[in-house]
Amino acid sequence: MTRPGRVSRARVWASAIAVLSIIAAAAAPGQAASSSPWDSRKLPSIDRISEAELVAEGSGGGSEGLEQRAEILNGAQSYAAPRFLPGTSVDAAALKEARLQASALQVAGGSWREVTTKPYNADDPNYRDPYISNSGGGWGLVTGRMSAIAIDGATIYVGGADGGVWRSTDGGGHFRPLTDGLPSTSTGALAVNRADHSVWLGTGEANTAFENYLGVGMYVSMDGGDSWRAVGGAELENSMISRVVFDGRGNVLISTSSGIWRRSTTAPLSDPWTLVLRPGTPGPYGFTFGNDVQVRPGTRGQEVVANIAWRGGHTDYNGFYESDRGGRAGTWRFVTPRGIPAGDIGRASLAYSADGSTLYTVVESIQKYTYSSETVLLGVFESPSGNIEGPWIKRANSAKLAQSGSALRVGEGYGPGVQAWYNQFIGVDPADASHVYLGLEEVYESSNSGQDWNTIGPYWNFTLPCAQNGLDSCPKTTHPDQHAVAFGQGQVWIGNDGGIYSRALAGGTSWRDRNATLRTLQYYGGGIGKVDGADAYWGGLQDNGSSYLPAGSSTMVSPFGGDGGQVIVDPNDGTRTVQEYVLGDMWLTTNAGASDGSTFAWDEITPSCYAFTYTPDPCDPNPRFIAPFVADVNDVNHHWVFGGQYVWESTSGWDTSCGSGACDWSIVHNTGSGNTTTALAVNGDTIYAGYCAAGCNPGPAFYTGIDTNYGGTWHTIAGPTVSYAGATLPQRYVFNITVDPSDAGHVYAIYSGYSRRWIPGAGVGHVFESADGGATWTDISGNLPDAPADDLLLVDGTLVLATDVGVFSADASDPGVWSGFGSGLPNAVANELVLSPDGSYILGVTHGRGMWKVAAP
Repeated sequence: MTRPGRVSRARVWASAIAVLSIIAAAAAPGQAASSSPWDSRKLPSIDRISEAELVAEGSGGGSEGLEQRAEILNGAQSYAAPRFLPGTSVDAAALKEARLQASALQVAGGSWREVTTKPYNADDPNYRDPYISNSGGGWGLVTGRMSAIAIDGATIYVGGADGGVWRSTDGGGHFRPLTDGLPSTSTGALAVNRADHSVWLGTGEANTAFENYLGVGMYVSMDGGDSWRAVGGAELENSMISRVVFDGRGNVLISTSSGIWRRSTTAPLSDPWTLVLRPGTPGPYGFTFGNDVQVRPGTRGQEVVANIAWRGGHTDYNGFYESDRGGRAGTWRFVTPRGIPAGDIGRASLAYSADGSTLYTVVESIQKYTYSSETVLLGVFESPSGNIEGPWIKRANSAKLAQSGSALRVGEGYGPGVQAWYNQFIGVDPADASHVYLGLEEVYESSNSGQDWNTIGPYWNFTLPCAQNGLDSCPKTTHPDQHAVAFGQGQVWIGNDGGIYSRALAGGTSWRDRNATLRTLQYYGGGIGKVDGADAYWGGLQDNGSSYLPAGSSTMVSPFGGDGGQVIVDPNDGTRTVQEYVLGDMWLTTNAGASDGSTFAWDEITPSCYAFTYTPDPCDPNPRFIAPFVADVNDVNHHWVFGGQYVWESTSGWDTSCGSGACDWSIVHNTGSGNTTTALAVNGDTIYAGYCAAGCNPGPAFYTGIDTNYGGTWHTIAGPTVSYAGATLPQRYVFNITVDPSDAGHVYAIYSGYSRRWIPGAGVGHVFESADGGATWTDISGNLPDAPADDLLLVDGTLVLATDVGVFSADASDPGVWSGFGSGLPNAVANELVLSPDGSYILGVTHGRGMWKVAAP
């Protein structure tokens, strides 16, 4: 297994880390030339491609970097994958039906209250560890990924990746959620119909990162988002929707992962959408990926253009398309553009000037996606005639953008456009056809139609000349990885992996983060510990590190950068925590990560082969992207277990250390070559480990199992080779295991995914109980909705279960009868449940709507 190399902030990315650029969402500086404290190493943030995709597309190329890319992708775990394994997709009707089942249950318990209501400050100078914190990068307040923006006069609508739609009526000063009760909070596209000010929402985030959810169709609101109604039938379920546009003639067109669709805006809402363009043969996952559709201004809605393309070179439909009859079915033609190689067009975004005289596009290269570890950007192009055929003028490539004040550098493994398959936008100032904004990892601006560019939203400030005078002397920038752009109120608005930012169109020189009241944080895990006698909260996040919220603080802070994951927190001392970067890279602090930038607050303690500061020997080659590690249910301060291909144990607790010469972690079990651990539980000498095979890829080789040493020796208690005496456990992803603190033989297995009704061969059931260490099992799913289950607590004789469609409870002595638990929790995925140190309440950790709490049963 090739390991990621070490990198400096001066170099930004180097050697093997370059392969992460194919799936990365932030850079990783390291040992810098300067002695300034902020010139030490940082860790990157990585956005997922599933192993399934690696199998479907192959690693491509033959360079060492691309071989490493394949290895890293094999080790990465898509956040969405557990929801559909062992299949390759799930009908969106499964989610809708599960929510209906959930709504039919009686509700027990009190009301959920949001915990993470404080703004999340990524730049607090008191948490500026010189190695692992991104504080000082210049992002300001951040929130979860924002994928869509729509502006209607003084009203601003924004859409979170998994956080739903939010509205502001005071220029972005305050936002409030609008769609917490819809079946899906995954946002793909937003648009306002100027004819009647209706708001149109396309569900299903459409950036192909596979850390997101497929959608459940289109919705419309006629009252500014206060209420929503579905538009169409079931034809758009299970799609991702990337764009919604209106032709000014009473029709709406949308681009989706199943092509281009059209309908009248005045037809009955139940009337179905009409598929107007789905060329070629469906590609990976059955997608015919429509990335963008635009109506050319000044043509009375007749000229419509689109980009349909998969990011890799495995389809026969990639390219540009045009209709001169309003986008109706049968009127589209494939376009061979002059000035853009038609055979190399991947994902592209399109933008007209307000009068339709000029057309711009940013295009991803399918060849570079396959063979380059530096950038996948084909280029930024202008069609001065406004015609999709061109002729097109190439206005920028990665090298030109790198010389425009970028914080990224070509030739060092992470050039501008390295993630153009995942993050891109292009937009034109409505008042000036030559004033163009471009979003890739950074934000760029041109005032002369793309002939010259200026990086106005650098990746971060660490590598910029201004940082030599101190990080806070640099202007504020935007969070990396740009997804959306809109214009209104004299400003340009952009959405990225850190939220919403805006700046003036005319003479704008500074960005304002608009995230103070946007609460769309995408947590993977969380924990609680006492600090000064009150509860403090930790949580690991997608692309926003780990958050820390002590009681009485006016803001949450980010002591840990990059991606966050699972956590261990000392319940009696919340300043002691282990936080996880991707691929099982664990870091420990005993002072809550506090540092002014001159002292190191974190120690890397992982046995993963993907350690950054050393090479463990032995090391684990197959940790999950967000790898499981847990504390003993009866000894959080001394006994910890970590899982990759191997199960590792440390009995040193907060004194745990690891390096190239010695490591406190020892291997206690091997789940099997190529396997990866997905769930762990430990009670004293007893360990349970759930795992999946074949890189957790969908397909014939996929299987799952649970091994344990209960009774003294390791053996398998769940899997395809087990002869079950009780209920047969399903062949789906084992998301969690819960062991009774008072009885090591009393254990629960929690399964993600949907039943075989939706996934052939998946089996049935989501929660199983064993009273004899796994020798026999009982299916206690009972009347639970058929939805992925995520975590289970046993609290004073009551089971509390987190799922993708809510939280449920049951009497542990009669566990087949479940009720909804608590009211008011948004319809975001509940990833984890944590019991407070005093046992009085439960913390619910969601992926898209932050953390919430409710009184314990």
